[in-house]
Amino acid sequence: MTAQISYPPAASNIPDSRGLNLFSADPYSKALLQVYLPRDLYDHLLPHFIELGAMAGGKLDELAAIADQHPPELSVRNRAGQDQSVINKHPAYVELERLAYSRYGLAAMSHRAGVLGWDAPMPPAAKYALTHLFVQAEFGLCCPVSMTDSLARTLRKFGDPALIEWVLPQVTSLDFDELKQGAMFMTEQAAGSDVSATETLAREQSDGRWLLYGDKWFCSNPDAGFAMVLARSETKQGLAGVSLFLLPRILPEGGINHYRILRLKDKLGTRSMASGEIRLEGAQAWLVGERGRGFQHMADMINNSRLSNGMRAAGLMRRAVSEAVFVAENRRAFGKRLIDMPLMQRQLLKMMVSAEQARSVMYQTAAALERSDKGDAQAKVLARILTPLIKFRACRDARKVTGDAMEVRGGCGYIEEWTEPRLLRDAHLGSIWEGTSNIVALDVMRAIRKNNCLDGLRAHIEGLLADGMPCPADLAATQRQSIDKAYALAASAAQEENSALARQAASALYNVMSLATMRWEARKTGLESRNDLADLVLVHKLAPHDPCSVSEFKVNQSRLLPETPQPVH
Repeated sequence: MTAQISYPPAASNIPDSRGLNLFSADPYSKALLQVYLPRDLYDHLLPHFIELGAMAGGKLDELAAIADQHPPELSVRNRAGQDQSVINKHPAYVELERLAYSRYGLAAMSHRAGVLGWDAPMPPAAKYALTHLFVQAEFGLCCPVSMTDSLARTLRKFGDPALIEWVLPQVTSLDFDELKQGAMFMTEQAAGSDVSATETLAREQSDGRWLLYGDKWFCSNPDAGFAMVLARSETKQGLAGVSLFLLPRILPEGGINHYRILRLKDKLGTRSMASGEIRLEGAQAWLVGERGRGFQHMADMINNSRLSNGMRAAGLMRRAVSEAVFVAENRRAFGKRLIDMPLMQRQLLKMMVSAEQARSVMYQTAAALERSDKGDAQAKVLARILTPLIKFRACRDARKVTGDAMEVRGGCGYIEEWTEPRLLRDAHLGSIWEGTSNIVALDVMRAIRKNNCLDGLRAHIEGLLADGMPCPADLAATQRQSIDKAYALAASAAQEENSALARQAASALYNVMSLATMRWEARKTGLESRNDLADLVLVHKLAPHDPCSVSEFKVNQSRLLPETPQPVH
């Protein structure tokens, strides 16, 4: 019998961050939470953030990797040959669902007390901060979480009281076995961004219910307990004929509703989460809000989802930066750590700027949304423009930042065993769902043209700058000129219905907003590095520059690239 020789594992030169607490590794997490949350809520939630940070860098990340490699499967018939669309999800994804919906209550915390032991509904900033951390491990699931939260919000605003009483407890339940998730079925082959071309028909019945007929082309979370659906209820053409309906998966008297999931999409990213095509065959539904005002009502849900898209992009970028910094600190080449090399430092700083811009605008939009919901008219105007701004720019930035993180890791970054490929694939979703970049940039211009949002945004930005850490004296004139040019560009672009300058103008406003916010955050937190980030936004994203010149602008890199905690294996 041949003896078996046991060799010790070889030492690895490949930095592995598995076990890293993604909350503790984030140099701004605690300080920004203290700025945007009430002190008592911050104290209460801090242990939960620390726990979730550890899970995001460990157990959640492992579950997400498994779910990504084992996408859901559709069974269209049962063994008796009866039509019965059932989506079979991998146990890893189901466990992620339990943690998101039940353990952390991400979809419920804006609508009810009792989530994470808090005795009242939590403000948007808390929800988005927690989800920003959760999404650093799992992106796909956060789409159904957002839709469940948004469905509850839209139903509360526009639904009949009896409908709210029936549905709201089900979509905000913390008992996973009782929970009914949410979705929205809007897209059709002929009606993508052009909702006025909706062809799905709604026929009113004598008992107050409606029957829906037609095909919906892209439905994420298609087996959700409830979905908001747009359908044509009136003979009028265009948006005036479209109404909003609530579609249950299971009818009140029992039995599956009359619609089928035809197939699931084979997607580039968000593979863990099912997206499919739906055929409505006389499906029973209930009218939400006024007849013929479906798009106006659905816009509230879409805008909430757009903010969620921006938040998720910010989370992806934060994870990408954490991974890249960890690799750069722990990988050596040519006798040096990567992070000590000037060109790598420059690359990391560029990634960090985009990630922190997105987080700052996320928090500002969440704060505006909270004030708007309390009746603040100025905040409503501000939220109207900030929502498409973050959806447009943060989602585009995430595609580049996640790609750069892949490059920092090198060849391993291209291998599916590591996190970066999943981050990159998922990042491309944000620029498409709930409106492509062109559509959303044009919506920014529409907000300026029809809602006079530029004046409100400008007033808010000026207030942030006045209350923020001062701009360095040698950059003050450049800052003033750049901000004024951004406003002028936006005002000019907004005059046209379909301006070719819409994306350029939206980017300029986003950069100004994030710059002002980070200067304000710098004063509130006492972190000068936040002001350094604002300087980088100004010099590299707003101010005119010669691409062939030798840049002499320097920042204090030791403030921006702090030591990253080591993982706990």
